[in-house]
Amino acid sequence: MSMQPDKVRLRSLSARRRSANVLFQSLCYIATALGLTALFLILGSLLHNGLGGVSLRVFTENTPGPGSQGGLRNAIVGSAIMTVLGVCVGTPIGILAGTFMAEYGRYNRVTPIVRFINDILLSAPSIIIGLFVYELVVVPMGGFSALAGSAALALIVIPVVVRTTEDMLLLVPNSLREAAASIGAPRSVIIRSVSYKAAQAGIVTGILLAIARVSGETAPLLFTALGNLNFSLDLKGPMASLPLIINQFASSAYPEWQSLAWTGALIVTAAVLLLSIAARVLVSKRSD
Repeated sequence: MSMQPDKVRLRSLSARRRSANVLFQSLCYIATALGLTALFLILGSLLHNGLGGVSLRVFTENTPGPGSQGGLRNAIVGSAIMTVLGVCVGTPIGILAGTFMAEYGRYNRVTPIVRFINDILLSAPSIIIGLFVYELVVVPMGGFSALAGSAALALIVIPVVVRTTEDMLLLVPNSLREAAASIGAPRSVIIRSVSYKAAQAGIVTGILLAIARVSGETAPLLFTALGNLNFSLDLKGPMASLPLIINQFASSAYPEWQSLAWTGALIVTAAVLLLSIAARVLVSKRSD
């Protein structure tokens, strides 16, 4: 007689667990469907409003005045220049800092402090970084400039690369380092020839993700590069960029500017999508 109540309790417990599992799976499916729906709506709006404006003029003519036809050449070139400068400055710093925490200072008391500061910088709003660079670079230089914009983008790149580099190097088995050390290789050679080589795909993926993040930043450039409707390669003066042009043209009352804003948003989205796909391909190759 004592076995019967136990079986009833087990059946009741199993039924509750199945119900909870079905409920949780349903919520997951609903959340996934909502996310995919939002994504397709965004991409659909971009393609519907921006694809029609893609033409050779977009890449060969500068941004126009109110009510005129034109392109986005100066904004595309400006974005490319500031992004490349920011990545070239931020990437070496991020890789070296991540290398220190993973290789030299893994058990150092300073490493947790550096990691904590890096996490704060990683989660800091980009507009705060823009204000910081404004006080640090723009005010002493006496004006807005592409250099200040590149500095703001570099500060955004650094924590992303630091985190990725440290995580990828920590995944490298210590047996590889010990094998290299057993033949007399110094620490610097072990890092360059063993650790970096094993973590190469992951580090490159982090760099690509950092580029994808900074390519669409608007807030820090508002306080640093300011923007420019003319074509300019002067790093010490204001320079145009796609996010700034999108922000300015999308809120205007001129249909020509609004059309260019949609086209610019499509170009930025396509660039970020290609970089994300490249990062995924590298990750898949690394896992293979």
